[in-house]
Amino acid sequence: MSRIGRKPIPVPAGVTVGIQPELVTVNGPKGELQERIHRDMTVAQEGEELLVTRPTDRGEHRALHGLTRSLVANMVEGVTDGFQKTLEIQGVGYRAVLKGKDLELALGYSHPVSVPAPAGIEFEVPQPTRVIVRGIDKQLVGETAAYIRKQRPPEPYKGKGIRYEGEYVARKVGKRA
Repeated sequence: MSRIGRKPIPVPAGVTVGIQPELVTVNGPKGELQERIHRDMTVAQEGEELLVTRPTDRGEHRALHGLTRSLVANMVEGVTDGFQKTLEIQGVGYRAVLKGKDLELALGYSHPVSVPAPAGIEFEVPQPTRVIVRGIDKQLVGETAAYIRKQRPPEPYKGKGIRYEGEYVARKVGKRA
């Protein structure tokens, strides 16, 4: 049995879960999320927790079991606490500024790079060299942070660029005379 799939998902107070065939809707204090689930997986609410069950022990059902449980658990966590990713900007003159809801980055190019905030995502810039991406959808937060990092990934010689907080960048030795 899947170790992840068989764990029940606790539903905190203030969160309502709507279960329809192939669709799970989670409503909470921070918003509402919907996720389509595979038709073979069954999500059932028993008291204050959700259980995900699979019909057989076939390989594809075993794989979908843990995936479905993780997706539903992330939705419950998202509508209660939310998710965030922090990015660090390193490099002389590299900085971030909020322009309304959008993010404007100065990354050593001849022009500023503008990153529009997708629906459900908000940016925070506590310092010009730190960007915090917040939202209730874990996948969208990760994709947005990855898109920002892609604008100038850290390079291995001086370490300049945008990196995740705590990310290790392998440094290379430059050329020797």
